[in-house]
Amino acid sequence: MLSDPLFLIAALAALVVLAILAVGIGGFARGGEFNKKHGNRMMRWRLYAQFGAVVLIMIFLYFRTRGA
Repeated sequence: MLSDPLFLIAALAALVVLAILAVGIGGFARGGEFNKKHGNRMMRWRLYAQFGAVVLIMIFLYFRTRGA
């Protein structure tokens, strides 16, 4: 499974979501100007990245169950 490129891409997408989430939570915890300026933007980026990660995971599972 680790040699499957689609799995690696899906795992990388999940890590990108985690990184965006961490930056968003860090900015929210710190507050101030960064949170006012970038808080909503980070939430949108996380949603887009999360959607992409879920789509990639579903594609991986589809091909994995079909034996391809």
